[in-house]
Amino acid sequence: MPRAIEPDEFRPPPAYRVPWRVHHVYEKHPLITNVSAAATDFVRVFIDGAHVTVDTQLWGQMLPGETAELCLCDLDLEDVVVTIAWFRPETGVEYLWRFVL
Repeated sequence: MPRAIEPDEFRPPPAYRVPWRVHHVYEKHPLITNVSAAATDFVRVFIDGAHVTVDTQLWGQMLPGETAELCLCDLDLEDVVVTIAWFRPETGVEYLWRFVL
């Protein structure tokens, strides 16, 4: 039988700000920076598009303020979806963030 959940029984996790900022300095080479105060572990980047098989780049750990360059030279930017996956070291929880150019 369904019952009401008491406020003390369920506490959603606190919000977590995405640690990435994408800089469009170069047309097909966006720069991705970890703008948080914490490191991110086992960072992986998946590039998917209409005319490309999924490409995976392994960046490893990214420290606060660290920047990596993403090469999209042979791709049509209107068809590209970039997914970044990473783990938070303090919780071990995996996160995903997708963006388009």
